[in-house]
Amino acid sequence: MDRESTRRALLASIVGGVAAAGVLSPVRTYLEGFAPVSGGVWDGARPDRTTRSSPYGDAIVRHDDYGVPHVKAETEDAAYYAIGYSQAADRLFQLDLQRRQMRGELSAVVGPATLDSDEFHIRMAFDDAADATWARVQGTPAGDRIEAYVDGVNARIAERTLPLEFDLLGFEPDPWTPADTLLTEKQISWALTGSFRTLRKAAIADELGADAADELYPDRYDHDSPILREGTDGPAGDRETIAEPPEQDHLGDVSRSIDPAFVDHLSQFESPPGIGSNSWIVSGDHTDSGEPILANDPHLLLQAPAIWYEQRVETPAADVRGVTFPGVPFVIIGRSDRASWGFTNAGADVIDFYTYETDESGNRYRYDGEWREYETEERRIRVAGGEDRSIVRRRTVHGPVIQRHGSEVAVAWTGHGGTRTTEAIYQYPRTADFDEFLEATQLFDLPTQCLVYADDDGRTAHYVTGQVPIRRTDGQAVPGNQVFDGSAGEGEWAGFEPFGAPEWEGDGFIPFEEMPHAIDPDALGTANQRIIDDDRYPYYFAESYGAPYRGQRLYDLLDDRLASTEPVTPEFVRKMQRDTLDGRAEQFVPLFAAAVREESSDRALADAIATLESWDGGMDRESEAALIFVYALQAYRELVFDDLLDEAGFPGQYPSDWVLADLDPESRWFGDRDRDALLREALTSALEQIDDAGINVYGDENTTGAITHPFGLEFLNYPSYPTDGSPTTLRNYRVNGVAGSSWRMLWSPDGTSEAILPGGNSGRYFSPHYADQLRLWADGEYKPLSLAHPDTVRYEFGGSQ
Repeated sequence: MDRESTRRALLASIVGGVAAAGVLSPVRTYLEGFAPVSGGVWDGARPDRTTRSSPYGDAIVRHDDYGVPHVKAETEDAAYYAIGYSQAADRLFQLDLQRRQMRGELSAVVGPATLDSDEFHIRMAFDDAADATWARVQGTPAGDRIEAYVDGVNARIAERTLPLEFDLLGFEPDPWTPADTLLTEKQISWALTGSFRTLRKAAIADELGADAADELYPDRYDHDSPILREGTDGPAGDRETIAEPPEQDHLGDVSRSIDPAFVDHLSQFESPPGIGSNSWIVSGDHTDSGEPILANDPHLLLQAPAIWYEQRVETPAADVRGVTFPGVPFVIIGRSDRASWGFTNAGADVIDFYTYETDESGNRYRYDGEWREYETEERRIRVAGGEDRSIVRRRTVHGPVIQRHGSEVAVAWTGHGGTRTTEAIYQYPRTADFDEFLEATQLFDLPTQCLVYADDDGRTAHYVTGQVPIRRTDGQAVPGNQVFDGSAGEGEWAGFEPFGAPEWEGDGFIPFEEMPHAIDPDALGTANQRIIDDDRYPYYFAESYGAPYRGQRLYDLLDDRLASTEPVTPEFVRKMQRDTLDGRAEQFVPLFAAAVREESSDRALADAIATLESWDGGMDRESEAALIFVYALQAYRELVFDDLLDEAGFPGQYPSDWVLADLDPESRWFGDRDRDALLREALTSALEQIDDAGINVYGDENTTGAITHPFGLEFLNYPSYPTDGSPTTLRNYRVNGVAGSSWRMLWSPDGTSEAILPGGNSGRYFSPHYADQLRLWADGEYKPLSLAHPDTVRYEFGGSQ
């Protein structure tokens, strides 16, 4: 394989996340003989301490033992210039890759394999949404700091000391812009709120019937562990009458039918499985120190390098440490010298879909009683090694139009408006007390999150952030779990202007004061379960929530502790974050056991049941039972649903395990098959697969080796360490789909402050901080999250202001 072919193979491997067969060895040869654009792949890895000029004044950057930059400066502009430089030094390829994805420019370096991705992102106009947000933020204190940050990023780019990946792929990054930083905010928001569930469920209802869709994919799970339980402070009142969705097959000339192939295409671009989080707060009335305590671990896709970047910034205005996404200057989750805050995904419905009556030419759509021209723009997609493609992106009054397989819808998403979230997170560490923090939170427009907060005044809070639309048809509130007739003006959001400056405080969105919240609760836990019972809340809020496994376990642990004579301690909180009890075991192990005892003399099955029944339900690395359980459950899931979903056109779109566990033995989804026979077949298959794989315990399968670099090349992937946890445990890890606790943190004014990343802070492969936290993370350990000054100086910036 020649060097250019190797480079193309590397580029193509980004798409699938795995190396093409036979690429790795030629790549090593390629590295040995490569004369790169920036002077050598090693340049991007050198830990050089130097003094650099800055247009913003003096700043010093010290690195601690884990490569975390601690920036100290007398002015905020000088500090954020240094942060921009530091992020680019550590994560420049990550910045560029996510920018290219969101702008629809991957094919310019990757080639034809990413054309579908580029087309989707261009049609969704995330770039215009970032421009609208920058127009709103520019000129604010946060906007001024962003401009300084951008200059810092570009100073590092200008040095042409590029990371390894640029040299391998043979291109250089364009200068960073303020809009690129806001585009990163849009990427985060889309990953947390961008869902095509409404379209998927409509398509499933078309294929299987509305009752079947509701049974397999319920909007609500029956449990008694919502985040805001009875007796918790929060908004309450008479529920506004909300009209039920109409039957959605065909209404006049507007088709509501959604092609399954369209939904399957879109599924690769929506919020992926495993996106969730845990957090909890406990009042000082229940802790050993008398101070409140906060814990947070957001569950996101895991990758090498880590999705988060840790930093500390100290100026006369604030001292803040925590994590942000590379490309964003400000700490998103973390602590200041007086408070701490974290987030879990709220699951609010902030996206809607519209179909229209169109004329014969397809160039006009009907709205408000008249024909309107689509707003159109021709865009060219550059394709490396292939023919460039031109597409025309279209918009309606509601938002951009996406289309494929004969289906098309316009998308209204709150992220298409000019949002102010960057201003909120900039202000958080600068607030003097809880009231100021709450005031800043009113600017947190997107993504909708369950915010948890604690401070050294003893205050705690949970508050749902973000703008949640109130949909109305003919003046009546309607739920968002339907495809709207855009021509008839259904599901309108008053005051929303896509790609403009929406009237967030108008009557088109739930007022901030009425968002779900609790101020100074005794204890409160969030784990993506239902936030509040629908009959206790006056607005339509969410289309669906996650299964309650983690939420139930979280409240069980908190309730038991608060009911005991033992106080909540930092060690107890650590044990909660390390907890591996899987609630699915209680549901499924009795089913497997009864099925085997019913009609089997197979000794291997009997031994497996004995192992499962003696198991405590912990998804621990040394557990044989956990290994058997996860294989058996996957086999049972496939046996029950695969044929059904494949035939309907929704392969792999499994109902939740909560639904699977609740299926009656006579359920129609078993057809003419016997449930017990399927359970026995699944367990038999699981034992065979385990034997074929040559593995013995859960940790043989559940390892960090699944956390890979986008290139998929072995030498860039993270090391493989056994670890604990599952997708439904508090200690969260999904080895298939690779998601889990992307940052574990706990904080209290009593001096407790610690956290850990699943990887390292540097994105440079040759850095000692590329993966130096990974084993600690895998073992459930922590490192300090202190505001102490490390000794090692990495960069010094000087200059006149």
